[in-house]
Amino acid sequence: MKKRYFYLLIIIFAPQFVKAQVQHISLTEVVQQAREQSVASKQAVTSKKTNYWQYRSFMADFKPQLSLNGTIPGFTNSYIQVVQPDGTVSFQSVSYNNSVANLSLNQSIALTGGTIYVQQQMQRFDNFAGNTTSYNGIPFEFGITQPLFRFNAMKWNRKIEPLKYQEGNQQYIASLEQVALDATGLYFDLLVAQVNLQIAGKNRSNNDTLYKIAGHKLELGKISQNDLLQLQMGLLTAQKDLASAQQAAAVASLKLKMFLSSRDERELELEIPMEKDEFTVNPQLALDQAFLNRSTAISFRRRLLEAERDVVQAKQENGLNASLNATFGLSNQGSRPGEIYVKPQDREFVELQFTLPIMTWGRNKARTEVAKANREFAQQSVEQDKLTFEQEIFTQVTLLQMLQKQVKLTKLADQIAANRYQIAQDRFILSNLSVTDLGIAMQEKDRARRDYILALRDYWQSYYTLRLLTLYDFENDQRLNG
Repeated sequence: MKKRYFYLLIIIFAPQFVKAQVQHISLTEVVQQAREQSVASKQAVTSKKTNYWQYRSFMADFKPQLSLNGTIPGFTNSYIQVVQPDGTVSFQSVSYNNSVANLSLNQSIALTGGTIYVQQQMQRFDNFAGNTTSYNGIPFEFGITQPLFRFNAMKWNRKIEPLKYQEGNQQYIASLEQVALDATGLYFDLLVAQVNLQIAGKNRSNNDTLYKIAGHKLELGKISQNDLLQLQMGLLTAQKDLASAQQAAAVASLKLKMFLSSRDERELELEIPMEKDEFTVNPQLALDQAFLNRSTAISFRRRLLEAERDVVQAKQENGLNASLNATFGLSNQGSRPGEIYVKPQDREFVELQFTLPIMTWGRNKARTEVAKANREFAQQSVEQDKLTFEQEIFTQVTLLQMLQKQVKLTKLADQIAANRYQIAQDRFILSNLSVTDLGIAMQEKDRARRDYILALRDYWQSYYTLRLLTLYDFENDQRLNG
């Protein structure tokens, strides 16, 4: 008998001494972890790096490019056809090596879209059949390739690519704010589940106690059998709600840990985040900062520039297209490499190529009109997007101001409902309150608690949404930096 009593004590009190390890964590800590270690934040960092190197690659196109190219060796051993003076063809055996090396320095000219270059070239020809070797070279040559009356892509890229780079940088900051917003949503999903679990556990405990008390009252004739059955049903419902709340809390905890890329096996116990000190947001300031900071606002300018570029390109490529190629330098030949540099001769080359459409059956005009229509559509689309952009900012500012007040009201309602339920419970124990009134008080308590947590969730999500939409910290009055 004593042994059985000892085991019973172990079963009852062991859970109080053997508790699962718990990690207490706040919303601020979760947001910080998400920014630092979540997969989404790492993807944002990778996108930023890609954007940086793409811009570096673009800028490098405008700097001098030094290159060495050639063919070493260029060996040939074959029969080739040789046209004779009388017009017949004779096939002769050839065996030679023709090697070429060229060192050039190129510089693009963004203003004109052309390219200038300076180069040196050395060529060696070995005739193995005749056992002779000769050299040909260009000690110095200056050249220019200049498109005329043609579309200058480099000029437009210098306007558009920096905007793309700014877009990428601001998109990185926005991505981190999106991570914070997503983390906040998952945080409150778990917090709501944990609050529901606490409510369910408390209700099961309370209902169990009240059911036992009601059993004694029934024996004393102070309540009816129907009231007892109603309390029993309440106990069963509380037990089912507890099991459901446990499952929901486990799923929400797993989702939050997965988002944070956390392998910590401790159970998460979340703190209820208090609302920030009430602060006023100037809608015009929010709108100004959004246009200054958001990648979307930068894209408005980029889209209009791209549409204008397409119109210019369509017009210029439909008319006269010409290209000027000119070189000036020195060249020579000899049996030795050094002879190339002894009294070299002038080397000049000038070429003007052109294309002039004469009959296109309206194709060129159609291309131009399509580009103009696309430009008009882009202008209309940007105007509509700007209106939506502005409306989104004003709506979010208004919502945050309203939710600041809403949180205070729901917090007060939660305190009142909790006090009312405690009074109702005490009255029921003293046989001064019906089971129905007790149930109503409990439902109001639970609803007020959930409403307060949900109001907090809406408030914090609205707070981070406004930061995302403006990339501005209104509390500290400064722009957000990645």
